[in-house]
Formats: sequence, C-alpha cells, structure tokens
Amino acid sequence: MKVNRVVTKIVVRFFFLLLLIAIVPPYLMGDQAKLQHIYLAFHHKWEMIFPAILILGFISLLIICVKKKYKEPDLNWLLVLNTVILTAYGIAIFIRVAHLN
Repeated sequence: MKVNRVVTKIVVRFFFLLLLIAIVPPYLMGDQAKLQHIYLAFHHKWEMIFPAILILGFISLLIICVKKKYKEPDLNWLLVLNTVILTAYGIAIFIRVAHLN
C-alpha cells in the first residue's frame, strides 16, 4: 500500500473513534441533567456556514475516496486535511461545552 492510503485510513478511523468517544460517555454515565441545559447560540446565522462546509466536504470526500478505493492521492490528502481540520473544530467545541458545565 502507498503511504497516502495508510495515512488516510488511519486519520479517518481516528476521527470516527474520537467521535464515538465523545458521543457514548454522556449516555452511559446517566447524568444527563447537565447536558440538557447547554445551548449553543450563534449571533449571526452565517457562522453556521463554515461548519456545514467542513462536514459536507468530509462526507463527500469520504464517499468519493471509498468509491475510488483510496487510489487517488490528491483526494486522499484532501480528505486527511479536511479530517484534521474537522477534528480540531470538534475538539474546540468539546472544550467550549466542557467549560459550560
């Protein structure tokens, strides 16, 4: 396998693992009262465009790379870059929500 295929698969799996780790524990711990009173308010509606572009870009690049079986190096590196930025964005939101508790 080429390096870009391996790196792409590792980064995408790491992202899904982090996503699973972030979603599952609040439901297993049973203390959902804290999470019910957290609201994310955006002052301007256009602020929602950038996360939407990141998420839609990730989904579309992931579908394209899986269809082409990770044989296109340029698409693989774009998927890696998008996943790293999306991971950083998710961590920033997680830290922000954790400080609200």
